[in-house]
Amino acid sequence: MGIVKRRDLLQVRRMEASFGITGLVVIAYLLAGFVKGVIGMGLPTVALGLLAAVMTPAQAAAILIAPSLATNIWQMVAGPYLIGLIKRLGGMLLGMFAGAWLGSGILTGENARPAAIGLGVVLLAYALIGLTKVKFTVARRNEIWLGPLVGILTGFIMAATGVFVIPALPYLQAIGFDKDELVQALGLHFTVSTVALALVLWDGGAFDLSLGTLSLFAIVPAVAGMYAGQRVRARISADTFRLCLYIGLLALGALLVARNVI
Repeated sequence: MGIVKRRDLLQVRRMEASFGITGLVVIAYLLAGFVKGVIGMGLPTVALGLLAAVMTPAQAAAILIAPSLATNIWQMVAGPYLIGLIKRLGGMLLGMFAGAWLGSGILTGENARPAAIGLGVVLLAYALIGLTKVKFTVARRNEIWLGPLVGILTGFIMAATGVFVIPALPYLQAIGFDKDELVQALGLHFTVSTVALALVLWDGGAFDLSLGTLSLFAIVPAVAGMYAGQRVRARISADTFRLCLYIGLLALGALLVARNVI
């Protein structure tokens, strides 16, 4: 009788833990989707930063796959520039797969501490670049060699931390796209990066049924949050909202580093 009660208690605790994680995923993706709806980017970075505080970066990255694809494929195809962008960014995108191969095993390794510290450092760097409003300019003639290098570095950092915004995002903002081209270029980059991240996680055995189910489930709050963000975009100062986002990411990055270093 005592054994049965203990088994029942363990099942209840597992269910409570499962409901707790599901609730955190809903909150994280509602917020991350809202950020993307307001400023057009930030879903992967915000979601990973929030969830990595309560689980390993590899688990957080595995949940990211489905909602990231669902919210970025439309951004990639919704515009007339896709073929031109693929030609122009092809070296960077191919370099990203090479970098992901070089960094494979860091994110999915048994010791999650290096990945968590790396994620914290990347969040700090991303936030500091945003807060300081550093502007870069890249001449068109330099893209042929700089694009693949940026791709390799981005892929390596992604394979180590799950984040694929550094240095790709500053590079995309520096090569002279107009507003509509940049939006579609970001959609292309985020979509291809998500595929590369999925391959890294699959190769490292970081996917399982429960994480795959959570990933599919996370599509709903991500899309709902993005829709809400788009609805209120006109009523919110984008600069003020971006400032709050960077401050929040700065705090998250510092927390991840402190928790895994001290």
